[in-house]
Order: sequence, then structure tokens, then C-alpha cells
Amino acid sequence: MSLTKIAFAASGAPTAQAALASLSTRYGNVPLEQADIVVALGGDGFMLQTLHRTEHHDLAVYGMNRGTVGFLMNAYSEEGLPERLADAEEAVINPLRMEAFTVSGERHEGLAINEVSLLRAGPQAAKLRITVDGKMRMEELVCDGALVATPAGSTAYNYSAHGPILPIGSDVLALTAIAPFRPRRWRGALLPKQALVQIDVTEPERRPVMADADSRSVRDVARVLIHSEPKVRHRLLFDPGHGLEERLIREQFA
Repeated sequence: MSLTKIAFAASGAPTAQAALASLSTRYGNVPLEQADIVVALGGDGFMLQTLHRTEHHDLAVYGMNRGTVGFLMNAYSEEGLPERLADAEEAVINPLRMEAFTVSGERHEGLAINEVSLLRAGPQAAKLRITVDGKMRMEELVCDGALVATPAGSTAYNYSAHGPILPIGSDVLALTAIAPFRPRRWRGALLPKQALVQIDVTEPERRPVMADADSRSVRDVARVLIHSEPKVRHRLLFDPGHGLEERLIREQFA
């Protein structure tokens, strides 16, 4: 595979901006519309931004870590970049689509590569009702919130909330409670990738809840629908032996 036209993108961090200047001088930097590939310079948050920005382009994205976490990024090096890109392994992931309805009746949509989360927005715990594929599965979950995570996002907020790490090739989603009060011991469920999850806020005025799709937030939600979006494909590139599958396995033995 011969890739000669690279579109570089960088976060606002000084290290990322310095890398952008150096790599652009060395390898050239073309507009996104003319590129064969995108190289993102930053951390995981910037990688998510880049994937969202390129979701309507059939372009693979190769990240190099110039941020803090870097789970979705490769190690940074200016040497031999064309060869690294040519040898990279590709992982294709589908995001979640969030459809959120507010108390006032407004409708909002968003895509989430990692997770869609519902979080209490006031001093009292949220009260949620969970329905999967039209069947009510939990009449009342009293909690700080709940989230639905993709395999790619299962090591992010989901893992911090004691949710499971999912193999990257698995056709499942994680439904995870955040600080559940009742049922106190409920830690969530594994759902088929094609499942439609509906979460209703049962006391939205008294116990306000916000919904979030990869940091795109909607306040005062009354109902949220969540499902995998197969029509959107994100292509991530990783150095050989350091792909998402290996990273997810390694994370479980850290």
C-alpha cells in the first residue's frame, strides 16, 4: 500500500503543535479532501474528535500520542512514518447513535465512539427505567447514572464504573450502572450489538438527568434511545502487534 498524501491534525497542546510543524515540514500536509490517510497528534480525546470530524470520509486514522492517556494512539516517532503507515493494522469500529428527548420535547442526536452515558444533573440520584428491544427489563434503577459502551470504549468510562472489558471483535455492548443505589448489587448487562436500548427518566423535573455522547451533552432529558450505527465506519490504524485487540487483552492483565 503506497500512501503519499497525509493530512495531519493536532490538538492545541504545545507538544502536539510542535509535532505538527515538524511532521508537516518533513512529509507534507494536504487538506482532508485530498488525503489518503489522516495522522492525528494528541491524546485519546483528540482522537475521538478526529474520528467524528472524518466520519463522512472513507479515511483511515493513525494516531500518535502527544497527549496523556493514548489508549487509541501509537507511540510517537518522526522516523519512518510512511513505512509505519504502510505496515499498520486496521480496526473498523461502529459508533453508537444517541437519540435524546428533553422534558420540553426537543429531540437531539449524536454519535458516540466510546459510550453514551446518562448522568444525574442535580443533588438527588437519578431514577431510570430500562427497556431493551421493546421489553422492559428494569422498572427502576436508582443511581448516579448509566451508560452503554462499545468494545472500543469499554476500557474508558465503562471500566472506571466497574463495567467489563469487551473484546474488540465481539458483537456485544456493555450496559453499566454508575454508582447504583437500588438494586445495590446490580452491575449491568451484556447486550447484543444490534439491541435498541431505551432509558426513561422517571422523575425528570425532580431528579434532572443529562445525556452525553462522547462529550456532546444534552440536559434535562426525559428519554434516550441508544443503538449501534452500522452505517458509520471508523477505521483506526495501529502498529503491528499493538492493535486494539492486543491492547484490550493487555489492559485486563495490567
